Formats: sequence, structure tokens, C-alpha cells
Amino acid sequence: MGGIRMRLRAPRGRREQGAAVLVALAVATVLVQAATALWHAIVRGWPLTVAVAVAAVLSVIWWQVRRVRLRRAQAALVAVLRLPLDRIDSLGDAEFEFALRDLLIRDGWSARRVGQAGDQAADVIGRHANRGRIVLQAKHTTVGGKVDSKVMYQVKGTAGPVHKADVAVVVTNGGFTRDAKAWGDRHQIHWVDRERLRQWAEDGVPLHTLLGLPARRPRRTSVRRAA
Repeated sequence: MGGIRMRLRAPRGRREQGAAVLVALAVATVLVQAATALWHAIVRGWPLTVAVAVAAVLSVIWWQVRRVRLRRAQAALVAVLRLPLDRIDSLGDAEFEFALRDLLIRDGWSARRVGQAGDQAADVIGRHANRGRIVLQAKHTTVGGKVDSKVMYQVKGTAGPVHKADVAVVVTNGGFTRDAKAWGDRHQIHWVDRERLRQWAEDGVPLHTLLGLPARRPRRTSVRRAA
């Protein structure tokens, strides 16, 4: 069943036109009165409005200051970060990766954890102004296991081609097989076993010192003389 449609027609005759003018004037008067009342309400509430605005600004400033202080406190804690091996042994796989990230940050790297399914043999990636880009592959064990050569092959295959790394390191709280160490030494895949991890995490020896990583030479820009 269709709805009822109403059509508005233009006023006809002087009488209807005069009535329309009166209605328009009445509507305009009501609108002016409403606007005036609103303005008076704003004027009367001005002190409250100012107080609310000031409170909002102070709240934003307080949160910003709090964030800066929190970041500074976190940076100070990371700068003196020490992780004993028994604490590292109790970590889960993801926690171990975050711990390696924090150790890199302590040593002056900007680092992030990237470990997940399909990470292509990279759990932590870091950058250093003088030492380039580093990739860490984390191997956490709770049974004193050893990393074999297959892991070294995987890291070698992805560190440079996929992650554009200048340095690749496999880190474990366990050990490495003899073949894994020898293969890594031959193919520039660094390894950090339990003893090296103790020096890095517990004693505070920087990773680049522990592994003897050289500082990169700044690239020289050639200047051609005009003929």
C-alpha cells in the first residue's frame, strides 16, 4: 500500500503571500532569539570553558612529559642491562629474541625483533652507524642442545640476499657442533655459544668487541674537476 504524498504549492494571491511572509518573519525571529540565548549561555559559561580548555592542555603536556621520562628511564635501564645465564635459560623463544634485541640496543645498535613464522632465518635485525646492518638468528634451548651446520647454511643463504646484512650471527644459550663452528668461520657466519653469551649478556662485553667486528670505512665521494 503506497504512502500518502503531499505536494507543496506556491502561495497564491495577496492574502496567501502575506501569510507566508508573516510565517517567515516568525521563523526568523525564533532563530534570532535562539542564537541570542546560546550566545548569552556561552558568555555566562566562559570561565568554565576556559578552565576546561586549560585542563585539557595541561593533561596533554603531562602525558608528553611522562612519555619522555619513561623513555629516558627505559634507555637508562637498557644501558646497564645485564642478563645472567640462568635468567636467559628460563626465557621462552620470543622472550629470548627480545632479550637479544635489548642487548643490541645497549651496545649502540638500533634494533627490532622480527622473528615469526617464515622469518627466513632472521629473528632480530639491527643497524649501527659504523658497523652496518646485522641479522641475528636466535636458537634458545632448555636441554643444552647444540646448533648444527644446517642452521649456518640457512643464515648464510638469507642474511645477505634477503636481509641485506653486513653481519650475520647465530646466538644460542646452548652450544654448536664442531662442524657448525668451522663452517661459520669459513663463511663469515659468526656464532655466539653459551660462553660468549655469558660475556655479552652477563659481563656486558659489547657484541662487536666480542666478535671483533670492524668499523666500516665511510664511503668517499669523488669530485670531478671541470676540464
